[in-house]
Amino acid sequence: MSIKRAKEVFDVESKAIKLLSKKINADFIKAVDLIASSEGKIIVAGIGKPGIIARKISATFSSTGSPSIFLHPAEAIHGDLGMVSKKDIIIVLSNSGETEEIIRPIATIKKIGAKIIAICRNKKSTLAKESDYFLDVNVGVEACPLGLAPTTSTTAMLVMGDALAMSVLDKKGFRKEDFAFYHPGGILGKKLLKVKEMMRTGEQNPIVKENETVSEVLIKITKARAGCACVINGKGKLKGIFTDGDLRRHLESQPNLTFFKVKQVMTINPITVGKDKLVQEALEIIKEMKIDELPVVDFQHRPVGLIDVQDLIKIGLNEV
Repeated sequence: MSIKRAKEVFDVESKAIKLLSKKINADFIKAVDLIASSEGKIIVAGIGKPGIIARKISATFSSTGSPSIFLHPAEAIHGDLGMVSKKDIIIVLSNSGETEEIIRPIATIKKIGAKIIAICRNKKSTLAKESDYFLDVNVGVEACPLGLAPTTSTTAMLVMGDALAMSVLDKKGFRKEDFAFYHPGGILGKKLLKVKEMMRTGEQNPIVKENETVSEVLIKITKARAGCACVINGKGKLKGIFTDGDLRRHLESQPNLTFFKVKQVMTINPITVGKDKLVQEALEIIKEMKIDELPVVDFQHRPVGLIDVQDLIKIGLNEV
C-alpha cells in the first residue's frame, strides 16, 4: 500500500507542475521585469509551510545575484517592517490569501511604497486583490490522502518561485562566473573558480625547450614535482607536452631514451585550456580526454600554467 501511495503522490504532484506552466501570464512577465530592474531587496514572506518555501526561494534569489531576505509576517508587525524600503519588492506566499498574519502588514507595506507580488491559490483573496501582481498556484488537490497536509500546494509555490528566480537570472544575464562569486566555498565553488586561480605556475610548471634532452627534462619535472613538462619552440609557443606516460611508452623500445631530444618523443599539439576558463571546464576536458595534465595557454599559445589532476583531487574534486 505504501508504494502505491508514493506513486500516487508523484503522479498528483507531477500533473500539478504541468498545469502550473499554463499559468505563466502577463503578471509573471511584469514581475520578472520588476525584480530584474529592482535597486532594492527581494523580501520573501510566508508563514507555516509556505514560510519554509519562502525561505528557500529567498535563498535562491540571493545565490543568483538578487539580494534577498526572508520576512516572518508575525514579526513584521512587531518591528521588522523597518527593514522594508520603497525600493524593495515583497513576494508573499500564502495558500488561502486570507491568513491574518499575512494580511495585517500589507497596509503598511503599501504606505512604504514597496511593490507586492502574491504567490497564492486564491485569486479572489484579500492578498491577491491588494497585491500589484498575482501569480496563481491553484493546481488542484493536495497529494495528501486526507486533503490536509500541504503537499501539492507547497510544491507549486516552490516551482513558481524557482521559475521566477531563473527567469530573473536569465533577464539579468547572470553567468557561471557570477555564480562562482557568490559560492566561494565547497565543491561547487571550487569548480567555478577560474583556471588561473588554481593552476601551477613558476617552478611548479616546468617549461622546456624542444631541443633539450629527455634527461634534462626529467630533472626539471622531478624538481617541480610535476607529472609533465610543457615543450616550447624558439618563439615560446607550446609545441608539445612530455609526460610520465610518454616516458613509459618509449623507455622499453629506446634504451638510450634519456639522450633523445624531447621533441622526438613528446606528445605534439596537446589539448590546452585558457586561463580565464572555469575549473569546471578544465575538469570536463580532463575527464573526456582521459589525461592527467592540462597545459594552460595565453592568447598567443604560450604556456602560462598547468592544471594537474592531483591538484583537483586535493581540493575534493574526486569524481575525476
